[in-house]
Amino acid sequence: MPSAATLLSDVFGYDAFRPGQEEVVEAVAQGRNVLAIMPTGGGKSLCFQLPALMRDGVTVVISPLIALMRDQVRGLREAGVEAGALTSGNTPEETDAVWQALEEKRLKLLYIAPERLGTGSALNMLRRIGVSLIAVDEAHCVSQWGHDFRPDYLRIGELRQALNVPLAAFTATADAETQVEIVERLFDGQAPDTFLRGFDRPNIHLAFAAKNNPRSQILSFAAARKGQSGIVYCGTRAKTETLAKALRDAGHSACHYHGGMQADDRRITEQRFQQEDGLIVVATVAFGMGVDKPDIRWVAHADLPKSIEAYYQEIGRAGRDGAPAETLTLFGADDIRLRRSQIDEGLAPPERRMADHTRLNALLGLAEAQTCRRQTLLRYFGETDVTCGKCDLCDTPPEVFDGTQPVRMALSAILRTGEWFGAGHLIEILLGTENDRIRSKGHDSLPTFGVGKDYSRQQWQAIFRQMMGHDLIRPDPERHGALRMTEAARPILRGEDQITLRKDSITKAQRRPAVKALVSDEDAPLLSALKAKRRALAEAARVPAYIIFNDRTLIEMAETRPGTLDEMARIGGVGAKKLEHYGADFLSVITGAVEDMHPSRRKLAGRDAGAIYDRLLQVQTDLARGDDGSEKPLSCSASLLAKVAQMRPDSENALARLLGDKRADRFAAAFLDVLREAS
Repeated sequence: MPSAATLLSDVFGYDAFRPGQEEVVEAVAQGRNVLAIMPTGGGKSLCFQLPALMRDGVTVVISPLIALMRDQVRGLREAGVEAGALTSGNTPEETDAVWQALEEKRLKLLYIAPERLGTGSALNMLRRIGVSLIAVDEAHCVSQWGHDFRPDYLRIGELRQALNVPLAAFTATADAETQVEIVERLFDGQAPDTFLRGFDRPNIHLAFAAKNNPRSQILSFAAARKGQSGIVYCGTRAKTETLAKALRDAGHSACHYHGGMQADDRRITEQRFQQEDGLIVVATVAFGMGVDKPDIRWVAHADLPKSIEAYYQEIGRAGRDGAPAETLTLFGADDIRLRRSQIDEGLAPPERRMADHTRLNALLGLAEAQTCRRQTLLRYFGETDVTCGKCDLCDTPPEVFDGTQPVRMALSAILRTGEWFGAGHLIEILLGTENDRIRSKGHDSLPTFGVGKDYSRQQWQAIFRQMMGHDLIRPDPERHGALRMTEAARPILRGEDQITLRKDSITKAQRRPAVKALVSDEDAPLLSALKAKRRALAEAARVPAYIIFNDRTLIEMAETRPGTLDEMARIGGVGAKKLEHYGADFLSVITGAVEDMHPSRRKLAGRDAGAIYDRLLQVQTDLARGDDGSEKPLSCSASLLAKVAQMRPDSENALARLLGDKRADRFAAAFLDVLREAS
């Protein structure tokens, strides 16, 4: 069996592993139990797909979404790997083809949903087909603490024990509590080899902004990235529809997606997003784990996500191909109130609600951060050695001020009104506004009435929002959202602690600079032509465009401009099968001509054997009529030359067994000289 590095190059078209992949692949291939926590876009799927090719038997992949499974199966088949999925979305013909491949012992990877494990026949079926490894994708779904809990994942641990095979679990987001539960439920408490491979995605630019006409903010962000695929996440179904229409009215290709849509309509949107370049999907988080499109260039949140894990997972859908990607997250006081009330009004036990508040606090700390966002984000996941340069706060450090005095004023107003009022009424008190409600409550006689006139209404709104962000105050659901002080606020109120706040910029939204182009102006026309060719091939094959080649591969083609199939084979993402299928088409776009290459030689493109083949062919041409040019013409077939180039026999006897005596008499000595020079 070829090594992992050889398979990586020949099948998947990559010269090197991404950071952390090789160790995980080696552990899984050796049959050890593995828990791998790797960032979205870090190449998790390769860490079980490669071992599946290195091991005997079938690798069963348990994955949460049909769309995700179908995408991975399609990509594997395109790379020449026998893979299939048994899902409720299969046609009878697709299911028959999977069973036939299993019966013929051809299938290497079988994808199934966790719900299938609930059927009585599942275990017998898996025993019969010779399962040698279980891979669990999105393993955090097993945890009550994870944000996508799926009860059927709880059966996987029993399945591992029943089949007595190794298990490899993969996820992008798992805090300490989730990791403990994964080990308990999947590995029966026996610690697997654990790989924590960093959460940094250095190609993703992080940015947050306070809401100030959020529709205009999203439209401005999208306008600077026109023609690039993006996702806008919204907190409500209605907002997805209105914002998608606003984007279309502004000239973008955009559609909406949410859980209230008919299943057929959702599938159409998913298919469009996979196959169309430059489409924007405005969605609720229902548009989640099934997104396996590697060339999403940006993700925007029109509303604050529910936790820092959810935020990390959602922005991680951008830039999975490793090329530059951008994010923008909008947030406001209403978002914070909504997220707090969702936690407090939920049915979870008190300790779970406390943990959820902690998770939300971490996200709010990121939103209100005063220094590098990447450092703040990764510190939450336990990483401290962080280099950034790719966030809005590193681009433009924010202005800050000592907010202790206004925060104490606000806290005093909250306490003196019995913690029965929201920010709007409290700001009126601080500004000294005389109206009927203030007078009827007697609040115009409070010591805090009018003490905050040095700040404008908008500045007070920003101060209250930041106080909620620092978890100094929380809305009380039993008092219709009235603000109550937390224990964290008491040292500030008593003068025992101080707090620094950001000077808010909501009074004037700043225009973001135009996005940096993916390639130089010189290479942009070629990249457009390569994308057009990709789109045509994808439409003809009825597959998503990125299944042909992803953006990063096309960018490298445009920048390096390979002139031969050998040179194209060295482009990242161009494996042997894809080179055979598409190499000539894309080479013709780059060079304007088609390289005439025998199929046997094309299979060796980009490999050492290809150069040996060319030298053998030249020697054969020179000796076609013998040393003196007077003998009867004689030659080897292209497939025979390819076999010699690959097998590299090291003696005349070995060559004679390959070529036959007559050809060996003519060519063996010269062929051996070529092979020795190449060794």
